[in-house]
Amino acid sequence: MRNSILILVLAVAMLAGCSVNPVTGKSELVLMSTAQEIELGKQNYAPMQQSQGGKYDIDPELSAYVRNVGARVAAQSGVNLPYEFVVLNNSVPNAWALPGGKIAINRGLLTELESEAELAAVLGHEAVHAAARHTAQQQTRAMIMQVGVMGTAIAASDSDYGNLIVGGASVLAQAGLARYGRSAELESDRYGMQYMAAAGYDPRGAVDLQETFVRLSEGRRSDWLSGLFASHPPSPERVAANRATAATLPPGGRVGKAEYAAALSRTMQLKPAYDAYDEGRKALAEERLDEALAKAGQALDLFSGEAHFHALRGDIRLVQKNYDWAATNYTRAIDRRDDFFYYHLQRGLARKELGQRDAAVADLERSLALLPTAPAHYALGDLARDRGDLPAAIGHYKVVAQSGGEYGKAAAAQVARLELPTNPGAYIPLACSADDSGRLVVSIRNDAALTVYDVQIAVSYTDAYGRQGQRRLSIGRRVAPGEIASVNSGIGPYTAGSGCPAQVVAAQVED
Repeated sequence: MRNSILILVLAVAMLAGCSVNPVTGKSELVLMSTAQEIELGKQNYAPMQQSQGGKYDIDPELSAYVRNVGARVAAQSGVNLPYEFVVLNNSVPNAWALPGGKIAINRGLLTELESEAELAAVLGHEAVHAAARHTAQQQTRAMIMQVGVMGTAIAASDSDYGNLIVGGASVLAQAGLARYGRSAELESDRYGMQYMAAAGYDPRGAVDLQETFVRLSEGRRSDWLSGLFASHPPSPERVAANRATAATLPPGGRVGKAEYAAALSRTMQLKPAYDAYDEGRKALAEERLDEALAKAGQALDLFSGEAHFHALRGDIRLVQKNYDWAATNYTRAIDRRDDFFYYHLQRGLARKELGQRDAAVADLERSLALLPTAPAHYALGDLARDRGDLPAAIGHYKVVAQSGGEYGKAAAAQVARLELPTNPGAYIPLACSADDSGRLVVSIRNDAALTVYDVQIAVSYTDAYGRQGQRRLSIGRRVAPGEIASVNSGIGPYTAGSGCPAQVVAAQVED
């Protein structure tokens, strides 16, 4: 019966979802409308940017240049999408496309390219991913395999912040940065080259680009391997395919090396400062605090206008528990860039430690408005708990508990700590059985994320005279998470399977 239902579901899906790929002209199964794709991209573009370092606003002329090149290439797709292009303040070389034409390229990739034609090749490739509906195709395959459950793998290894995301914003993980299959990558290369050639660019720029990628991958540069190569793996096959495609396209076209160098001149001048910042971030991650502080200072000496540099110094002070100076550093970052979640989050955490509760709440709520994260919800849960607002505290902790990881485990423990005293049965299920003499044995299992003790169980029974009674049982010892404990009630006879006349009525949580 189940197989018949599955076949029926798939048959209906295939009849309803077959559509013509606007790029290739092939008939393909896609269970998502173009309007849904556009809305998905629109909803997730801003949070995706936040999770990848935020907009690169130091060099607005470069951003305008990238938008112009992107618009010029995407216009050749013939697909009516609301294309947008943004440069992100991220040193990892990467680029990505969300459904509906929302495209991003990292500062770290721009500094590795050598011409406008190479930039056109990158943006054309990403435009094909959007125009050819590659993400929608992936999600359709996942939905069929899981009978309605979306599950797209993403490459978010280039994000310092993506692993903090919780709640509704986590759907962005299903919206973009997909690890596309071999056929989708080759398709995007081929049609992207057609777009760039139609836009007047030399398609050999795409060949140069892939040759560079292969060379760097062979050198195993870790930043490249964790960035563009994770989601768009290079290969000699792609180089050969690009050469073959270039041979079918009109020769010549714009290369734009001088124009690209001019557009990138300010960012290249600032590159030593960002290199120092990246080295400082690495040192901080490896707990080499003195080196991290020196690198943060070096970056700021080279260029004090970048908010990320001030935030790095704040992060170091936060680790050193110098909360006052940390808050000051984050304020300096916010003064330079008010619309990035991380600065508000970190200042909120520093102010929480300083006992500045109202200011901390304001900062943390501002950070959540920009990007919902586990640390912000957890800290707000702590602050609500401390002021006695248990429903608000539980609400924040539950959001984090659903995210998993270390934050999720800690939040689940906090939820249990607050809810268990008034609703112990929700965390400590029980079962009844009979011993060899037919007496009732009650077993409990601790499903809470923390240790409990003094578990009180009420057992209802009827004596030999038909009188109703209740006996209180106690499991006084510590019961660890996941552990089972039993107690013999002495009440009998009890017939196994006749129902469990017991309930957990109280328990203590270990501090």
